[in-house]
Amino acid sequence: MSISFNVDEIFEMAEQIERNGASFYREAARKTGDSTVKQIFLNLAQMEDGHLIIFQDMRKHLGPNEKEQTAFDPEDESIMYLQAMANSHGTEGKKDRQTKLTGNETIKEIFEIAINAEKNSIIFYTALKDLVDKTGKDKVETIISEEMGHLAVLKIQKANLS
Repeated sequence: MSISFNVDEIFEMAEQIERNGASFYREAARKTGDSTVKQIFLNLAQMEDGHLIIFQDMRKHLGPNEKEQTAFDPEDESIMYLQAMANSHGTEGKKDRQTKLTGNETIKEIFEIAINAEKNSIIFYTALKDLVDKTGKDKVETIISEEMGHLAVLKIQKANLS
C-alpha cells in the first residue's frame, strides 16, 4: 500500500516535531548547572516555539487542495500514523528514538544529540517533500530551511564551547 500525504498533514508533523524540539531544549536547560548553557538551550526552545508558530500560520493559509484527503480514511487513522511518525522520525527531544536525556550527558553530548536530531528532521522533511504535490513542495522547502537554521545555530554554539 502506498502512503501519500497532503501539505496540511506534513505541517501537522512539523508542528509535532517542533513541540518535541522545544521540550528537548527545556529538558536540557533543566539538566545543566551552567547558566550560560542553560540560556542557550532556553533560547533554542524559544526558536522551536517560534518555528511552531510559523508552521501553524503557514498551515492556516493553505489552499483547499492542499488540505484534501489523499485517501479514504473514515477512522482518521492517518492522523494517528502521522503523530507516530513525527514522534519517531523527528527525534528532537530524545537522545535516540527510545531514550530521553538522563542528566549524565556532557554539554557537548547534548549539543551533539541536538545536532543529530536536527539532521534527522532535515532528512525526514526532504523525504516527505517527494510525497506532496507540486504546489506543496515550496512550503515543505520552507520547513527544511528553518531546520537548517537550527542546525547552524547548534553547530556555532557547540564550537563556542571549545
